[in-house]
Amino acid sequence: MPTDSSFPTVEIPSVDLWGFIFERKDRNFSDDQVIYRSCNDSSRKYSWREVREAAEAFGKGLRNQWDWSKGDTLAIYAPNDVDFSPIIYGTFYAGGIVTPANPAYSANELEFQLKNSEAKALVTTKKFLANAEKAAKKAGIDSDRIILLGEERDDSHRFKHWTNIRATSGAVRYRRRKMDPDKDLAFLAYSSGTTGLPKGVMLSHRNIIADVLLINGAVGKWYEGGKDKILGVLPFFHIYGLTGLLHQPLHRGLEVIVMPAFDLKVFLEAIQEHKITFIYVAPPVIVRLARDELVSKYDISSVKMITSGAAPLTKELVDTVHKRTKIKINQAYGLSETSPMTHTQPWDEWYSSVGSVGKMFPNMLAKYMSEEGEEVPPNQPGELWLSGPNVFKGYWKNEKATKDSMSPDGKFFKTGDVGYQDANNNFYITDRVKELIKYKGFQVAPAELEGKLMDHEGVNDVAVIGVQDEEMHTEVPRAYIVPAKGKDSDKDAEEIVKWVSEQVASHKRLRGGVRFIEEIPKSASGKILRRVLKDKAKQEDKDSGKKAKL
Repeated sequence: MPTDSSFPTVEIPSVDLWGFIFERKDRNFSDDQVIYRSCNDSSRKYSWREVREAAEAFGKGLRNQWDWSKGDTLAIYAPNDVDFSPIIYGTFYAGGIVTPANPAYSANELEFQLKNSEAKALVTTKKFLANAEKAAKKAGIDSDRIILLGEERDDSHRFKHWTNIRATSGAVRYRRRKMDPDKDLAFLAYSSGTTGLPKGVMLSHRNIIADVLLINGAVGKWYEGGKDKILGVLPFFHIYGLTGLLHQPLHRGLEVIVMPAFDLKVFLEAIQEHKITFIYVAPPVIVRLARDELVSKYDISSVKMITSGAAPLTKELVDTVHKRTKIKINQAYGLSETSPMTHTQPWDEWYSSVGSVGKMFPNMLAKYMSEEGEEVPPNQPGELWLSGPNVFKGYWKNEKATKDSMSPDGKFFKTGDVGYQDANNNFYITDRVKELIKYKGFQVAPAELEGKLMDHEGVNDVAVIGVQDEEMHTEVPRAYIVPAKGKDSDKDAEEIVKWVSEQVASHKRLRGGVRFIEEIPKSASGKILRRVLKDKAKQEDKDSGKKAKL
């Protein structure tokens, strides 16, 4: 039988995100509670009321100036900024969908997302304007539909700032569009697929609302609106950051100190200056806290808990950080398709189940399934299947992928992750069925890199796998290449790594290097036998004692 959550069931209201955040009657914090404050400039901030006012003005502007229709998609291609929330909620006010894009994307990668999501407009920053303009042009988005967020304006005056998209007349008639919480989409969050092309994960208003409330029902009692402060270092373009750092604080009255990107010195300074109490991170940040000498120069004792997701942490690493900083670390689990969080370690159990992703959130069901399609009992490994109100609506314009990701009866999402559950309802993730490589929480599709590498003149055949870098506690991509004749020197390998880095986003680079091989191991049907290569990689790294390049 599927496992129920050990947490009490949570009531999920039948409202859309605007109604959930701005029309609720049970807020325990004031309208003037600061929600987002810039790490770089403390004067740049938004209170709860200011987010609502700015979002309403932007939403009316979308309808007035651009005749925004219900279901139109707005893309955001930018690093973290305090402007994210009013832009997103302004889009919701106008009845639109938001698709956030990784600012590390090349113009070609961004172009694909713009085309696939059918984006009607693009928001970016001055720094990323060149790539944004190239991608928008190829995707058929007019330049007057490119607008800027952040402090910097366009000196040429060709591109408006988002705050200039306002209703010029007849504002009263632009009332907010109420959305069907279960059927209408809030986000198209793009996640790399095993085909090599990213898939649009369709997340409804109800999906996001559910996850915010499930987080609250699982661990929400350990932090309090109006008092606790979160360091916003996770990227807002990823659903982990969107749910945890954008929606949750706006609902709970938590102040977020917004960081555009991770920098250890800025990270530590922000904790010390703002007395941060809670942080979401990925494992590489934990590694820096364990090893970097800079950490001992700052007072970070205000932190009550750090929650780490994306990959398992070892007991040794958790022990090292706690011994050095006295900070507690718990772990969490989730996927883009689950909005994203589904499991976490309760704060009072953070050390008793190190290595697990904790207990399942309220309102959810789970079961572990064997390769033969049979449910397995506790302490036996299987693929984790999940069901709950936070499970996505499917993949955008991809019925086959949607069908393949669900159980035959359509009730459970097949995560592709292998693990088990112990007798105390702690869940463990030990491996992945899927071939995706996870670099610092970002997904890298081997087939995408293989496709690009096959365009290189020095490559006759190729397979890409993830290899574990023990120092950084993350997977990195490595390419096994059958080289063209005479193209198998160390210099050739370095040139290929450099060439790939110029073609793709940073997280997709071949940090695991290039290895030349006589033949790619394949099955009779031509499928790459990645497990053979993974075993080969482990032996190579063991023999050489080398670590992957970072």
